[in-house]
Amino acid sequence: MTPSELKQSAQQILENNILRFWSEHMVDNEHGGFYGRMDGNNILHPEAEKGAVLNARILWTFASATRILHRMPYRILAARAKDSLITHFMDPQYGGVYWSLNADGSPLDTKKQTYAIAFAIYGLVEYHRATGDKEALDTAIRLFEDIEAHAFDAVNVGYIEALTRDWQPIADMRLSESDENGSRTMNTHLHVLEAYTNLYRVYKDPRVAQQLRVLISIFVNRLFNPANGHLGLFFDDEWKPLTGNPSPVTRHLYSPGHDIEAAWLLREALIVLGDQELLQQTLPVCRRLAVAARDGILKETQWWCYAEAVVGYVDQYQDIRDPHQWLMALKAFDFIQSHLLDREHGEWFWSILPDGTPDRSNDKAGFWKCPYHNSRMCYELIERL
Repeated sequence: MTPSELKQSAQQILENNILRFWSEHMVDNEHGGFYGRMDGNNILHPEAEKGAVLNARILWTFASATRILHRMPYRILAARAKDSLITHFMDPQYGGVYWSLNADGSPLDTKKQTYAIAFAIYGLVEYHRATGDKEALDTAIRLFEDIEAHAFDAVNVGYIEALTRDWQPIADMRLSESDENGSRTMNTHLHVLEAYTNLYRVYKDPRVAQQLRVLISIFVNRLFNPANGHLGLFFDDEWKPLTGNPSPVTRHLYSPGHDIEAAWLLREALIVLGDQELLQQTLPVCRRLAVAARDGILKETQWWCYAEAVVGYVDQYQDIRDPHQWLMALKAFDFIQSHLLDREHGEWFWSILPDGTPDRSNDKAGFWKCPYHNSRMCYELIERL
């Protein structure tokens, strides 16, 4: 497949499979915003809670569609997601965003998960990039200030996983039940990096640049394991690894999907930062992560791993011009087209079971099944190729 053919296929998947599904099936016309869940059998659950991560990722997805594709229906849905985020998820008293809402839009779980606040920044900045909306950027900057004031540990240099509504210590800091209860996690640091990179594109504040450098240093010096080329997953306050609970993706103490995602997000952050010296110092780590992910990434069948593999190996190809990286990207893309696309109902299946059938026990859309990894794959291919 040529680059132009890959780009064309990506745009068809984006508009006909992903954006159409979310536009036609997940808009909540009763309570506003978007529904919280559709199960793997394509049954809508209008009573389901609404997650901050899901709404922020919907915002990012349709804001990106607005910026790249320039179509009014996408802008209308992006505005809907932005209004829902600011009106219902933002905490007017303590700052930050609530973790989840009831179906009617009232607060449900009011804890402050750094991961969710980062995605809110990511989505709001993208909306500003697409529309020039000042409220979106001002809100993103305010959320940046919230994270830095409450979740950044300047002593141990890292971001606290979660706090209570009023920013006090909380016992259970996990994103999900399958995670280790660590106060520092690779996953949260990855998405704070991602959010701050997007913020720095439009807001050249030296504090954002400084924290981007801090995050890059954390990846190189704390999270990256030079012995195996992977990123560690869960840590305590002082960055001691926690090994009691492996990745829910791999059942190992590393995650190839996150390794390849981090490889390209780190390089992106360094390019946006514009620090050529730091870029050259960090590129070997990015390349090691891509190599370490290679053996495991295509053994997994979860949807998001394949989306990140396509972007990550296209990025590696553009970095080092090794044809093998291009072939890795094409192999991942072929699996998506052959197995993960739900061509009848839209969107992607969660994963493929060992017998080759789609996994319908996990959601088609929900708290963790969002139009983000897959739409971002398409946007990256459209813009890069």
